[in-house]
Amino acid sequence: MRLDLLGIPTTAQTFSEALSTLKGWSLEPGRRYVCTCPVYTLMRAREDAALRDALIGADMVTADGMPIVWLQRQQGAPTAQRVYGPDLMLSLCESTAAEGVRHYFWGGRPTRPQSVAERVSESLRRRFPLLEVAGAYSSPIQPLEAQPDPAVIERINQSDSGVVWVGLGSPKQDVWMRLYRPFLNAPLLIGVGAAFDLIAGIRQQAPRWMQHRGLEWLFRLTQEPRRLWRRYLIYNPRFMLLLLRERYARPK
Repeated sequence: MRLDLLGIPTTAQTFSEALSTLKGWSLEPGRRYVCTCPVYTLMRAREDAALRDALIGADMVTADGMPIVWLQRQQGAPTAQRVYGPDLMLSLCESTAAEGVRHYFWGGRPTRPQSVAERVSESLRRRFPLLEVAGAYSSPIQPLEAQPDPAVIERINQSDSGVVWVGLGSPKQDVWMRLYRPFLNAPLLIGVGAAFDLIAGIRQQAPRWMQHRGLEWLFRLTQEPRRLWRRYLIYNPRFMLLLLRERYARPK
């Protein structure tokens, strides 16, 4: 079910429905990409035309944060659930491990001696021994190029991957997928942002009770205040104000 939230078409679904759809897409020909969308991404799309176009062009925009889920439920999707990047990555890797689907991990920081992408692939291999890893690469941290890089296209296409996990953070990963989607052979690209750092063990994940109550932002803010203060202390209040305006502007 597609629901328009602040001008962005999001996909209202249960987690199992999302997983089933994505598994099917990974096994069939196509050129699809998926954006995982928290409040920050939704709000940034209001001021960033490239991000807005990327979200509108995506084949699925998941509710990556509980406020998005609550809004979907209010707008007619009572069974909507959170489709959270790290959970999605673990579940899809597990469910396709014996299906011959090859996974490529693109993103994360180029740390040494192992990049974040390499640490993610090793962690997932340990969890799911039958998982087929097509490759892992953390590119240098730099602004997104205006045109697709032929070397990047060749590197990923030569891997014969079925799913490319993109961990560049939003909005960069969303715009990257839209830019590269026409040139990559993998049937499915999925942007999962912080999932790379969480699965690699670089950052801690918020306790489940905080996630379920929409408090993950507070946990992450205490972990990385200098990097995330603007995201949560500016964009979250703006989001609430927009919802209040919409609510009171509706005819009674």
